[in-house]
Amino acid sequence: MIIGVPKEMKPYEYRVSLLPVGAETLTKAGHKVIVQDGAGIGSGISNEDYISAGAEIVNTLDEVYDSAEMVVKVKEPMTEEYDLIRQDQIIFTYFHFAANEPLTKEMIARKPICIAYETIQEKNGSLPLLIPMSEVAGRMAIQEGAKYLEKPMMGRGILLGGVPGVAPANVVIVGGGIVGTNAAKVAAAFGAQVTIMDINMDRLRYLDDIMPKNVVTLMSNAYNIRDKVKEADLLIGAVLVPGSRTPSIVTKEMVQSMKTGAVIVDVSVDQGGCVETTRPTTHHEPTFVEYDVVHYCVTNIPGAVGRTSSYALTNVTLPYILELANKGWKRAMIENPALLKGLNIINGKITFKAIAESLNLEYYPVEEILDVG
Repeated sequence: MIIGVPKEMKPYEYRVSLLPVGAETLTKAGHKVIVQDGAGIGSGISNEDYISAGAEIVNTLDEVYDSAEMVVKVKEPMTEEYDLIRQDQIIFTYFHFAANEPLTKEMIARKPICIAYETIQEKNGSLPLLIPMSEVAGRMAIQEGAKYLEKPMMGRGILLGGVPGVAPANVVIVGGGIVGTNAAKVAAAFGAQVTIMDINMDRLRYLDDIMPKNVVTLMSNAYNIRDKVKEADLLIGAVLVPGSRTPSIVTKEMVQSMKTGAVIVDVSVDQGGCVETTRPTTHHEPTFVEYDVVHYCVTNIPGAVGRTSSYALTNVTLPYILELANKGWKRAMIENPALLKGLNIINGKITFKAIAESLNLEYYPVEEILDVG
């Protein structure tokens, strides 16, 4: 199979979808890897590194899409890529379709095989290709939140951990999954007073066991969220509904009740955001102020630390890429139930129910299309 690695086009996206070790692994398995000129620069990887690993460098994005049977990306295709995508071509990336109706309709019209990193799911419920980027985003949420709490950044002028004789910041985290857990660890290490909220009591018990004493667990419901949001200096949105648009857990009225100069980091923005006032931003213009609250809503937070993120991503995607290349997508799906859950669109048909429901579009059960039981 010919695997194509384009240079990411999303603004200020520094990750690359495949490292030289991936190119070497795939070429040794008998496949061909083509990499767009400069695709790895943002992660500190040169063209020569790829060539040494057996990949071929091509000059343009068009050449990648023209030749590749499977295109491996980090972020969803941009509008400039739409016309390059063809029917039956495998596109393997983070899609987040439920929060992007125009992209969904373009992929329906162009009929590629859309396999989404974020919906591949193991039997235990884990999302193996989402976990490493959630770890990065959760940790960075505190790093960015601490920065934007500074007065020159329009924040409250608060040091996250305080100092002796001065209280630390109140950090409220809505969602106790991978993002929320990593955010809580970092915030606690800074010395902040942390509250982490979730709807799952078993998860809260687990977090209560592993977290330090400056982390308090609390059941997530409208009453508790409303109460805690008022106290928050830094609010982290870390809610995930796999494949579906994130519900607005924090309402506009709750945001209006927050302190002047408080900061919101909505990591859920990729899936629409869990704060009603969220709107997507970029690393170039990461924040906006609404109701005197600073909002940080960058849709590709891990892209800022491209080297760390690219290595973390390839660690988990490479086995799936190799399986798809070795077996072809149909056989790979039939033999690997986790990978099957990654199928979002096949030849113009939405095969992931949560996406179809979020966008009010027709749903086609993937098992019926592939004839798997």
